Amino acid sequence: QVQLVESGGGLVQPGGSLSLSCAAPGIIFSFYAMGWSRQAPGKQRGWVARITSGGSTNYLDSVKGRFTISRDNAKNTLYLQMNRLKPEDTAVYYCNGFSKVGLIEYDYWGQGTQVTVSS
Repeated sequence: QVQLVESGGGLVQPGGSLSLSCAAPGIIFSFYAMGWSRQAPGKQRGWVARITSGGSTNYLDSVKGRFTISRDNAKNTLYLQMNRLKPEDTAVYYCNGFSKVGLIEYDYWGQGTQVTVSS
């Protein structure tokens, strides 16, 4: 069973920065589209940023210009650099990897890492 592993969460003051990492052992990382999602208390999980296997990126409007998603295929690792953090960014952040071969879909998730933005 493939398990992605997030790290880097924590408590930060508004306006601060955090960098999240997601290790993805056991998959051919370069074949996967990768993404970050988040779930705040009492809310549904929603996507935040994604990056294709070719490196194209998309962002949720509310994080554009503040968050940067990147990947290092040699290290099988996904990153999310979060700057100018706001209290509304507080959530559990999950990484996700998706690939499709023919009719077979591969969809893996991490266990999540808590990000709390508070003074």
